[in-house]
Formats: sequence, structure tokens, C-alpha cells
Amino acid sequence: MKGIHSRPRRISGAVGTLIAAQRGNRLAGVANYLYARPGLVGITGTVVALAMMGLSLVTLYNGRTDALAHSRETSENLVGVISNDVARNMEVYDLSLQAMVDGAFAQGVKALPPLVRRQVVFDRATHAGYLSGAFVFNPDGQAVLDRDSDVARSLNASDREFFIHHKNDPSTATFISHPFQSRVQNAGPTITMSRRIDRADGSFAGVASIGLRIELFRSLLDRVSTGEHGSTFIVRRDGTMVVRKPYSPKDIGASIAWSPTFGVMASHDHGTYAARAAVDGVRRIYTFARIPNTPFIAVVAPAEEDVLAPWRRRTLVVGGLTLLFGLTFIGLAWALVGMMRQHVATQMELARLAGTDGLTGLLNRRAFDLRVGDAWAHARRERLPLSALFVDIDFFKLFNDAYGHAVGDDALVAVSDCIEASIRKPGDIAARYGGEEFVVVLPATGSDGALAIAERLRERVAAAGIAHEAGVVEVLTVSIGCATAFPAEGSDIVELLAAADRALYQAKSAGRNRVTVVELPFDEVRSSTDSNTDSSAHA
Repeated sequence: MKGIHSRPRRISGAVGTLIAAQRGNRLAGVANYLYARPGLVGITGTVVALAMMGLSLVTLYNGRTDALAHSRETSENLVGVISNDVARNMEVYDLSLQAMVDGAFAQGVKALPPLVRRQVVFDRATHAGYLSGAFVFNPDGQAVLDRDSDVARSLNASDREFFIHHKNDPSTATFISHPFQSRVQNAGPTITMSRRIDRADGSFAGVASIGLRIELFRSLLDRVSTGEHGSTFIVRRDGTMVVRKPYSPKDIGASIAWSPTFGVMASHDHGTYAARAAVDGVRRIYTFARIPNTPFIAVVAPAEEDVLAPWRRRTLVVGGLTLLFGLTFIGLAWALVGMMRQHVATQMELARLAGTDGLTGLLNRRAFDLRVGDAWAHARRERLPLSALFVDIDFFKLFNDAYGHAVGDDALVAVSDCIEASIRKPGDIAARYGGEEFVVVLPATGSDGALAIAERLRERVAAAGIAHEAGVVEVLTVSIGCATAFPAEGSDIVELLAAADRALYQAKSAGRNRVTVVELPFDEVRSSTDSNTDSSAHA
């Protein structure tokens, strides 16, 4: 066994190492806070990925809203174009009607030759390409003036809607008829613009009319694109269809007044709404406006499917990539968590191995120095006793010489097993201090408890019956020094360990295979620490 008197100096150096190690440990603890909590890294990565995915989804949804808003804006512009074109054409033809009314039965005009009279009554506008004809009818409905002939064709309009209206209504305002099949050759579906002609006394003198082929309105709608499943049409305010794109002759004159989608148009001057068409079940975005000075409503209705098709394609690509990258990021985050956990486990195992004596499995000196400082600080803070045991195998050098080092190692392992079996509280600290020396620190344990543990340990080693012919009683035994203190503010564990070491020396001096106890009072620990501090200062 090494000299016992040199032990206090060795203990003081060990505690200095302990203090430096604790400072470095605190800095490392701050730096490794997140690294020691890999689950937090995984959760943070998952939250970030989900947040990015959520933002992408919100952005994509806003793209849908923008696409619908752009469609409505475009439809409003198209409705405006259609309305303006129809209103301008109707205004031009109405001016021609007024000229026909003014010149039809004027005294000076009636005396003119037929060709000249026709040229006066029918201006150039009445010869436009989409007009099926222009006529003046007498009170019996018989054509008396014809745009295309000096002698009026044999046409009678007494049964037509427009003629009956003017005959029964004294108003001279322009009337626009419902669509009908014209009797003029090759005219096709037609609507009529007409005005009443009155005599000087206000009595009914006839009707001036211009026939507008439906092809006029169809040509306007053909310039408007509403997509593959979209629709655009002109309808009367009573629900009678004038013309529709895509074109079908069956639609002309058909009524949609029964359709739920028409109710909004009938009750508002303009607007936009989305509805599913009763005819084909396609959901469309209807934008409409009443055409000024006419009974017509212009409607542009692109299919929602066509409007959102580019957005859906973009969403499919961007959303798919976002989902892929998000899930990949989450996967990588948790893969990193697994790697960190594995690394932490490896580091913990390395730390355990670095702090463990390779032979006995107890703490080594380095790990012991790191832990006893915390135990001392806790006892001082909580005002609890702290005990220390120094254990030394009796005549171990002679044992090694007699039985060999391999058997000596087995004996060290057996003693360490007895130490571990003797201490019971989780906070108890046992370490191999060097060679055949062991140290045990017992938190919250007074001198009586420490003595009981020491005696139990001594008896357990002796009871193991390890042969030692050069020993005290021919079996392997241990001597134990035991010290107890109540740590004071500003005190240090060095004095407690030194006292336990002195007690061990006393046990060996008294014949070995025994326990010697020393209890340090509160004030003695304080004064001893102050004396050591003063001595160090003078040194």
C-alpha cells in the first residue's frame, strides 16, 4: 500500500481537477442542450415542413381564387363588348326606322317616282348584310313599300307579333319582337324592329319594320371564346333565347324562364354568380348585363372546369412537389433524430466506459471527482449529512505475491461486488480509488448509518471466504475509515475525504479488519476549510 500520509495532497489535486471539469461541463451542457434532445429537432423539422406545406397550400388556394376573379373580370369585359355592339347596331337601325316613319306617307314623298321614293324612305343602313328586309305596311298589314323592290312584294304581316302590338298600342316607341321564322326567302330566323306610323289625327296608319337575321347576333358571339364547356348567349328578359353559343337552331325562341339559373338575371340589371346549368349539368360562372334600350340580356358563362383547369394542373405539379419535398424533409429530420439518438447513445456509452473502472465496473477516479462535488453541494444546500468511506484490502500486496495478479484481480472484483451489494440508495457513490483502494460517498447518511453500511461491507467481504494465508484471519479482509460531516457554506469536500482517509489509517494501525469512524461537526468543517485556504494563500 502507498503512503497514507501523501493522500491529502492527492485528494486536493483531485478536487482541483473536479472544479475545472465542472466549469467545462457547464459550458458543454449549454452547447449540447438541443443535441441532447433529438426529439425536439424532429418535432421542429416536422413543424417547419408542415408550415411550409401549409403556406404552399394557402398560396395554391389563393391561386384558385385569383383564377376565378380573373375569369369574372374577363367575362365582365366580354359582356360589355357584346352589349355595346348590340346596342350600337340597334341604335343605327332605330335611326333608319325613324327615317322610314317620317318619309313613308309624307305628302311630298308620296308624289315621287317609285325608285326615288324608295331611295328616300330606305337609307343605306337598311341595306346592311344581316338585314333580311325593310318594309312599310298599311293598316291592313299589307306591304306597301319594300326596300328591295319598286313594287312591294306580296307580304302580309297582320298576324305577326310586331304588327298586332303596334295596332293595339298607340305608343310610337320602337318594338323588338321575339325570334320567328321569316317569310322572306332565305332570311332564316329573324327578329323585327318596328315603329308605329300614325296619321295626322293620330289614327293607325301602318307599321315600319326592319328584319334582323339572327346571324347578326351569332356573328357577335362567335368572336367570344368561353372554353370547351363554356357558353355565351343573348336572351330576352322574359327568358326567350335569341341566340346561343355553342349554336343550335333548336335554342332560338326556346324559353329558359323555368331554369333556376335565369332567376337572378331576371331580377337584376347585372351581376355574376356560379350555378349548375339545368340543361347539361355543367357548373358555370354566369356574368350578365342588360343591354340598354333593348329587351335583351347579354350573358357570358365559362365553365368552372375550364377556368380552373390551368390552376388544377399547376396545383397538381406544385402541390405534388411540395408534398414530396415536405415529406422528404420530415423523413430527413427524423432520420437525423435517429442518428442523433444513436450518437447520443454512443456518447453515453463512451462516457460510461470512460467513467468506469475496466476491472471492477465501479466508477473510476475521474467520474468520482465529477460526482462528489454535486453530492457535497446538494448536502450543503439541503443541510443534510454526508458520509465517506475509504476501503482498503488488508495485505493485498502479499496476496498478489502469494496467489498471482490474476487471482488478485478476481479478489478486487469480489470486493467491488460486496461494495455494490452493501449500498442501497440510488444516490450512493462507489468508486475504485486506485490499486486496492475503494471510496464510497453516502449522501443524506449520518455517522450511525455510515457505520452500519461499513460493518455490513466488512462482514460481507470476510464472509466471502477468499483464502489469504498472510491475512489477519487467513481470509481476505478489508479495513474501512468512515467520516461524516454537515457541509457548511464555503466548505469543501476535501476535508471530509481527508478525515475518512485518517480514519482508515487508524483502522490499519489498530490491527486491520475493522471500521473506524470520525464525525466532523459543522463548525470544524468550516474552520478547517478556512485554515486550508489561508495555508494555500501563504504558500
